[in-house]
Amino acid sequence: MSSIPNQQPARPLVVRFGAFGDMVLLTALIRELHAQFLCPVDILTSGPWSEPLLRAQPGVGEIFSVRSRKTPYWLAPDQRRAVHRLRARGAGPTWLCDDDDAARALLIRAGIDAEWIVDVREHRLLPGEHATEQWKRLGRILPAAWRERPLPGMLSELHGCELRVDAAQQADLDAWLGARGLLGSKMILVQIGNKRTMRRGPKRLAVNHKYWPPQRWAAVIQQLRRDRPGHPIVLLGTGPEHALNQAVAALAGVEGIHNVAGCLPIPRLIALLARAEALITVDSGPAHAAAAVGCPQVVLFGKALPSLYRPRGTAGSEAIVLTGEIDGQASMMGITPEAVIGAWQRLRPRSANAPSC
Repeated sequence: MSSIPNQQPARPLVVRFGAFGDMVLLTALIRELHAQFLCPVDILTSGPWSEPLLRAQPGVGEIFSVRSRKTPYWLAPDQRRAVHRLRARGAGPTWLCDDDDAARALLIRAGIDAEWIVDVREHRLLPGEHATEQWKRLGRILPAAWRERPLPGMLSELHGCELRVDAAQQADLDAWLGARGLLGSKMILVQIGNKRTMRRGPKRLAVNHKYWPPQRWAAVIQQLRRDRPGHPIVLLGTGPEHALNQAVAALAGVEGIHNVAGCLPIPRLIALLARAEALITVDSGPAHAAAAVGCPQVVLFGKALPSLYRPRGTAGSEAIVLTGEIDGQASMMGITPEAVIGAWQRLRPRSANAPSC
């Protein structure tokens, strides 16, 4: 059996190459490992969102980033840098949370043998299990090389994902809101688009499972304005979603809409979700982030399973999940504006003065 490097205690390593929402869900595993090992948890990951999302979170240690794990190794200097840093770090307990072999190949190059690895493919999702519960369960399984060793900490009693907002994020958000005349406002956030919606080609292609027509969004926004005459309605999104938001705002034809797509780096988005009164969104990364900071929300689901992916945070904020069908198949297009408006009117929004973390 391999031994832990003598120069320093082994720290847990989590390997996950996921989308924004996947990385929010992963905080359930990070929290579990941090509670048991009582030391920072290092992360091997990719994507423009992972590092800014996780960098300031409690329990997160070093973040080893690669742009793509599937690029041939000798054509990927970022992979080689990550492997070099992992080798210097030394082998230790590792949780591999991806379904393909590309990440495992990086671990092998870094000298992390199978006896140090807990592979999610060997511990599949249980019937009815939520994604955060799968990660929590995985965090309680130890690699073969560690099973005879004691753990210094305790099991976590918390359930769901969790994000915290630090003072720097709060200050950045205050300045940003102040510049737009929104500081102190009770904001309602709306997430219309997602990466599938913004792909090229007709939005009704079968691959765009999270598309909901602009006319329906406009009807919902008109009702939001009637229900909350003085509340700013803030349309979220990345840069490519700005034009879609503008089209919806034009269809709605109401005052007080703020299209901020492209102006929300992830730390600011997290802080905004922590400050807002409520969110209406498609199944998306911001939906999971909202749950992780306690923002009440209405979520429209397409083909994804709500039992697996419904937003679930440790704060226990309300998330009303809507589903629909077309020709007997799960489809977001089967959700009516009336259903979304009814869910919104049942939602219990929080005060703008609610705690932000």
